[in-house]
Amino acid sequence: MALRMTPVALAVSTIVCPALVLAQGAGGGEGEATLSAVKVSVDAERVSDLPAPHAGRQVARGARLGALGNQDVMEVPFNITSYTAELIADQQARNVADVMANDPSVRFTTSNGHAYENYRIRGFDVSASELALNGMFGLAPTGHAPLEAVERVEVLKGPGALFSGMAPGGGVGGVINLVPKRAGDEALNRVSVGYQSKSQFGTTLDVGRRFGEGKEAGLRINGAFNDGDTDLDGQSKKREFVSAAADYRGKALKASVDAYYSKESFSGGTPAMYWFQATTPVPDARSPRTNLFPGASGTLESKAVVARAEYEFNRFLTAFAGLGVMDFESVGFINGTHARNIAANGNFTATTNGTRAYTDSVSSELGLRSQFATAGVGHELVLHLTNLEQESGSATNSAAGVTSNIDSPLTTLVMPRAPTRAPKTSDTTLSSLALVDTVSFLDDRVRLTLGLRNQNVKTLNYSATSGAVTARYDKSVVTPALALVVKPWGPSISLYANYVQGLSRGDTVSDTLATNRNFVFAPYKTEQKELGGKWSAGGFSNTVSLFEITKPTMVAIGSSANPTYTDEGEKRVRGVEWNTFGELTRSVRLLGGLAYTKGEQTRTAYDRYNGNEAIGAPRWQGNLGSEWDTPWLSGLTLSGRVTTTSSQYLDAANQQQIPSWTTVDVGARYVTRMEQRRVVLRLNINNLFDKHYWSGSFSDSFSMATLGAPRTVSASATFDL
Repeated sequence: MALRMTPVALAVSTIVCPALVLAQGAGGGEGEATLSAVKVSVDAERVSDLPAPHAGRQVARGARLGALGNQDVMEVPFNITSYTAELIADQQARNVADVMANDPSVRFTTSNGHAYENYRIRGFDVSASELALNGMFGLAPTGHAPLEAVERVEVLKGPGALFSGMAPGGGVGGVINLVPKRAGDEALNRVSVGYQSKSQFGTTLDVGRRFGEGKEAGLRINGAFNDGDTDLDGQSKKREFVSAAADYRGKALKASVDAYYSKESFSGGTPAMYWFQATTPVPDARSPRTNLFPGASGTLESKAVVARAEYEFNRFLTAFAGLGVMDFESVGFINGTHARNIAANGNFTATTNGTRAYTDSVSSELGLRSQFATAGVGHELVLHLTNLEQESGSATNSAAGVTSNIDSPLTTLVMPRAPTRAPKTSDTTLSSLALVDTVSFLDDRVRLTLGLRNQNVKTLNYSATSGAVTARYDKSVVTPALALVVKPWGPSISLYANYVQGLSRGDTVSDTLATNRNFVFAPYKTEQKELGGKWSAGGFSNTVSLFEITKPTMVAIGSSANPTYTDEGEKRVRGVEWNTFGELTRSVRLLGGLAYTKGEQTRTAYDRYNGNEAIGAPRWQGNLGSEWDTPWLSGLTLSGRVTTTSSQYLDAANQQQIPSWTTVDVGARYVTRMEQRRVVLRLNINNLFDKHYWSGSFSDSFSMATLGAPRTVSASATFDL
């Protein structure tokens, strides 16, 4: 199904679902305990209400746990962080990767300036297509997700299939959820103008109104336009975005309709992925400004409409539903610009793919939430159905074999034209049914969550030339979850544990020599075991997590001449995380943490690399940011952030290693008033010392390195009119 809309009407997001209120138990007979009302959401009467900001306003006091809705961080038996719109604005974040730069467990895995955003969370890949929009997959913009219409960027670490259904790519390491903006009670007219080096200029518009005697109806409109040259020599980019979000908040009914249009185009080049020869040591990182593919251009276009509703029948029962359609199209050199077989002298083989592709998505969910108490035990019961249907098509013209050099690239590199049409190549349906019960007792000091989700994955693959079906896939898997929160010393300390299974699609055997070529494995069950603790000291909070995640992988057995592939391989990541956020004093704020992980290839083909470190799995990752409201000038805030990552391997044999790296970011903002109107001036410099560094590995399956961003200067002025 294809969605066709004009760029004028459209928007980001949803608002509904989420944070459970444990109903007060009915007065019982003799000896029957009565539970007092317990609000699971933060300062909210309903689970769809947005949790309030934490002290410091960089993160929120709660976040969405899939179908369970918005919940207080201290009540959640997982490591979850919700970054606010205020942080997005103050750091001048333009995309999700800029926000994730605050999280020690997340790293960006595509070279700076690439058309797609991909991440690694807890050592596992999460692609740009796996972002959730208010808990639903398949609706967020593909490529770069604009943040102008986003209120929160939430990160749930670990497999989240039980709570939201399976992400299109599995989402083994975690789920990133985008929460849309809604009109506030006060009228808003906000305009920003900005600059980003090299010469990117842009403007944004943010307008909000509420209507009605009780301000039940709201409308929020956001728009953005950027154009100009980028840090990559010779490249220019243009970005267009517009969204509209209408919502209704009645006593029993909450509803919303959202639409967005997002288009990003580039010309004059695109960043490369660096693929080194197996016998060649990894050289020093080159400048990320060097343009290896100056003839590359491309366009990505996403548009969507989303409708949601929640109806509270009474304090014991609530129904919710969501339906959205998204249309994505791309053309040009969106991926596949590789510098392969890089030799010691810098020579490489240029591999380029001119691609035309599309994905049409229809995503829906339906659920019931019930809160009740029996015999002194509270229950928060959720029945949740999800369905995601995606039709995809693509065609590629490739060129390979031209020799260039990473220090002196060819300026006349011939790029293949993109195909004129994209034939249909696959139909995919991800459907699921889940039942989750959160049991609470001992005055809510103990909360036990039990759940099961039955997930069905159905895929049809088609020949791009004849349209004939080339592969069929229809598998179902049940995944359980068990999670516990205990507050032994009051509400300021939570101890938690969880065991949860996630899902990712099974691999397809593509080896032409394999005895079971084209065989498709059942969905892989991933497992997470986690222990943790949370401490909230008023305006300052900390989370410590100890976890282990295992994921099956495809491996070859038998004769290397005619191998047979099985799904008995395994990758395992064990780690410890510390996250911290909040106010040390009224004028000093901290945000960041530290992560130690040990990724290991526990079972590999022919046991060749058993025990080796996993690709792209550094032992240490750290982020620590701070803000200081200066005492000598009211309204002036200075900020800084240090980001560090230890060395990591690019190959399964552990012969190619990129060194550790550390970058420093600084910033300042000044809040003042002009003619009684609020004005905010912001300046941010990322990678202050212009360090050239290999930032990581593109994939945990290939030996491709990515380059970090150069020094980038961003400046903006925001006016409330």
